[in-house]
Amino acid sequence: MSRAQTSTRRFAQIATFRRAVGLLSDFRFEQTDPARFYGALAEDTARMVEAFAADDATGGLDGAVILDVGGGPGYFADAFDARGAHYLAAEPDPAEMHAGGLEHRGTVRASGQHLPFADGSMDITLSSNVVEHTSRPWEMADEMIRVTRPGGIVIVSYTLWWGPFGGHEMGLTHYAGGHRAARWYTRRHGHPPKNLYGTSLFKVTATEGLRWARSRTDVADVVATFPRYVPAWAWWVLRIPVLREVVATNLVVVLQKS
Repeated sequence: MSRAQTSTRRFAQIATFRRAVGLLSDFRFEQTDPARFYGALAEDTARMVEAFAADDATGGLDGAVILDVGGGPGYFADAFDARGAHYLAAEPDPAEMHAGGLEHRGTVRASGQHLPFADGSMDITLSSNVVEHTSRPWEMADEMIRVTRPGGIVIVSYTLWWGPFGGHEMGLTHYAGGHRAARWYTRRHGHPPKNLYGTSLFKVTATEGLRWARSRTDVADVVATFPRYVPAWAWWVLRIPVLREVVATNLVVVLQKS
C-alpha cells in the first residue's frame, strides 16, 4: 500500500458520521462563541494533520515544525503543542491576531503571499479555512510549498463558495450573490458582515483547488483530496463536478513536496 493510500485510510477511520455532525453543528457558534468553535476545529485539525504526518520522516507531529498560514487568534496552538510540535503561525491582520485575547509567542505578522521564511524551513505547512479569505489564494498555496522542506507535507483546507457555508455568517443568502447578500446582512444587522464579499471573502471552488494541485506535480505529489466535513463513505461526491461544489462544503488538498 502506498503512502497516500495509508495516510488517507488512516484519516478515513477518523472521518465518521458522528464527527461530521459535531463539526457542522459547531459552525453556528463561530460568531457567538469563537472559543468553542475554534477549539473543536483546532483539535480536529491536529488529528487530521497527525494522520498525514505519521508516515513522514519526522515520525508524526512530535518535534515537527508546523507553520499555520492565516493562524488568526491562535486557537490552534494548544492542540499542536500538546502533540509535541513546534507551532508557528503567520497572520496578516493584527485585529484578527488579537481577537481571542491569546498569547502569540509563535505568531508572525505576515501575508500568506509573502511568507518571511526560508525555502524548505518547515516540516508541515497548513492553511485551514483561509483560502476563501484572500484574493490570491493560489499564490499563497505556492508560498506554502516553497517554505516546506523536501518530503514535508502541505495541507490546504478551505470552504467552498457554492456550499451551504460559503457565505459564512451571511447564511444561505450568498446564493443570491455575494454583494447582494452583504447588503441584506448590513440592512438586517446594522453593520456589514465580518466576512465581506469582495474584500475579505471570495468565491473559490473545488475545481480551482484540484486544478492547482495538479498543476504543482512538478514540485509536489498529491497525497489526498477529500471533503473535510463529510464522513469518509461520502467522499465520492468529490468525483462529481457540479455536485462536489455544493455537497463537499470544504475541500482538503494534501501534498508531499518532492
